[in-house]
Amino acid sequence: MQLLFLGTGAGMPSKHRNSSSLALKLLEERGTFWLFDCGEATQHQMLHTTLKPRKIEKVFITHLHGDHIFGLPGLLGSRSFQGGEEPLDIYGPTGIKELVETFLRLSRTHLTYKIVFHENLDGIIFEDETMVVKAALLDHVIPSYGFRIAQKPLQPKLNIEKATEYGVPKGPLLAKLKAGEDVVLENGQIVKSIDVTEPAHPGFVVSILGDTRFCKAAIELSRDADIVVHEATFDAETKKMARGYGHSTIYDAAKTASLAGAKALIANHISSRFLPDDDKILTEQVRGIHPNVFIARDFAEYEWHQHNQEVRKKIESRR
Repeated sequence: MQLLFLGTGAGMPSKHRNSSSLALKLLEERGTFWLFDCGEATQHQMLHTTLKPRKIEKVFITHLHGDHIFGLPGLLGSRSFQGGEEPLDIYGPTGIKELVETFLRLSRTHLTYKIVFHENLDGIIFEDETMVVKAALLDHVIPSYGFRIAQKPLQPKLNIEKATEYGVPKGPLLAKLKAGEDVVLENGQIVKSIDVTEPAHPGFVVSILGDTRFCKAAIELSRDADIVVHEATFDAETKKMARGYGHSTIYDAAKTASLAGAKALIANHISSRFLPDDDKILTEQVRGIHPNVFIARDFAEYEWHQHNQEVRKKIESRR
């Protein structure tokens, strides 16, 4: 699992940060990616990456402020132009269906795929055999949601060398061992799954939160998460403005991650008043609140390493 930030700014785009958009890359897990928010020029940002609109499986919109949705109509059209045929799920607050359908109708945009809208964002909003997504209302000036994406526990990993030593032939018996079943060989020997597999690992948990003041719902969505992506529009010097505008400070974000017991925090949705050189200032303000804080930048990619239980930041680069 990787997180690729396409836009990390608050409000309007700036020279250093585009408006909000984040790709959750699930290429190994599902062969696709999920998009969280779609600010203006998101598809332009994608042109500098390996992401393709036709590979998007799901879009999650945290709230209907323009810096989180103005890029959506163009992206939907491009997905069609590029041969996208698979249905697309769009999750968002009440009004997202009306917004998208109105644009498509008035612009006479024809899509080659079906859109399935989900506007009831409360509790578990998606679940299949590998993933569970939970949503909850946060505390902003309009309805704004956070999402908790949890991968279900992984299957035990089969040690082929050990299985071969026990005399297990290639074929369906290996699959049974991997699934946790003991098997009986032709000679009557019993081979136990526990002897030829490594223990199953828990899946990852990542929480991606929309614009919000400090609130209990954000903490609950982030409980024991591996990564929390939390807005940090303001800092300690501008904290009085935060609550009035329905936003958080870097301190609020760090406090949320700390109270939730999250392993890592990525501060996102940064005001244009902060330049790239200010990253150190922001992290200094929360030293002692949370030990593992990153400041998101456009095109930065973070990878979760399951074996080491840690987040690693890749070098920021464009294709």
